[in-house]
Amino acid sequence: MADLDNKDQAEMDPADMEDVEEEEEDAGEDNSKARQLTRQMMQNPQILAALQERLDGLVGSPSGYMESLPKVVKRRVNALKNLQVKCAHIEAKFYEEVHELERKYAALYQPLFDKRSEIVRAAYEPTDEECEWKQDEEEELTEEMKEKAKVEEEKKDEEKEDPKGIPEFWLTVFKNVDLLSEMLQEHDEPILKHLQDIKVKFSDAGQPMSFTLEFHFEPNDFFTQTILTKTYKMRSEPDESDPFSFDGPEIMGCTGCTIDWTKGKNVTLKTIKKKQKHKGRGTVRTVTKTVPNDSFFNFFSPPEVPESGELDEDSEAVLAADFEIGHFIRERIVPRAVLYFTGEAIEDDDDDYDEEGEEADDEEGEEEADEENDPDYEPKV
Repeated sequence: MADLDNKDQAEMDPADMEDVEEEEEDAGEDNSKARQLTRQMMQNPQILAALQERLDGLVGSPSGYMESLPKVVKRRVNALKNLQVKCAHIEAKFYEEVHELERKYAALYQPLFDKRSEIVRAAYEPTDEECEWKQDEEEELTEEMKEKAKVEEEKKDEEKEDPKGIPEFWLTVFKNVDLLSEMLQEHDEPILKHLQDIKVKFSDAGQPMSFTLEFHFEPNDFFTQTILTKTYKMRSEPDESDPFSFDGPEIMGCTGCTIDWTKGKNVTLKTIKKKQKHKGRGTVRTVTKTVPNDSFFNFFSPPEVPESGELDEDSEAVLAADFEIGHFIRERIVPRAVLYFTGEAIEDDDDDYDEEGEEADDEEGEEEADEENDPDYEPKV
């Protein structure tokens, strides 16, 4: 058989041989151009966005496999779906009981949080025993270093007035957390220096699921209230129109409070001056306008969700960020405030991100190696 192939090849016209080689070269060039074009397309954000939109439209679409199943099998699959809906309702009950447990344990945590607040605002001076903290092995100091540090601290204390409690405790917490520091403006800081405590209050038993964040301030020159509130309403039940989307309690809306600002102290508004020219006479006048101003205290004036539940894109984005912040304050900031004050909780968060970053770096390294081994790879200039 091999001899026949050789004989056929020998009898083939040399011109034909050249045509075949040219066809193979053309095919290779076409493949190379196609790969290059694909790379260029995948680097185009507009094309990627269009592809993503197309893929998003396919999510939830029935697969061809399901359509091809016999009717009797589809019938059984429907039975499985009904079981899944029942599972979702049981899961909803589970989260309702979790909420009840949170209420129960919140009452156990609260005395500790109250004492934390008393220490921060100088209402209680902790004893020497309460202030004793066992350092880690890495943090342990020699007796000589301890004595030197003690002398330096005493010297500093003599040079300045004795501070009361822990000054700027909550302001420091906010500045240490990226999610919150992004909301802070310079004009917010003097106000937040008066923040003495943040409390989480859960809805009563038998009431719709919700939680309220209470921001406790000492009397100040900026507004008359001593407590500002933000309430988040939650739902823990599957949506009848889409029960399979249920993934635990979700925040359905939130309500802030009206801040009674002292005259001239409202940092959520600013006054601007504009010059207007009269079209006919050509005279110029200066108009003063009051416009919204960036401030952390806009947190207490979230967009209202209409009864229809439909919001514009900007309002949706604001509410999504608002829900994330409210959840973070409740779940992380209030329970672990001292660790965010010292920065230790930040280090833990950074460690988590570093691990993900290392994995990403490894993946990038593998991709670079693959590209280098690709004969058609053309490095960017």
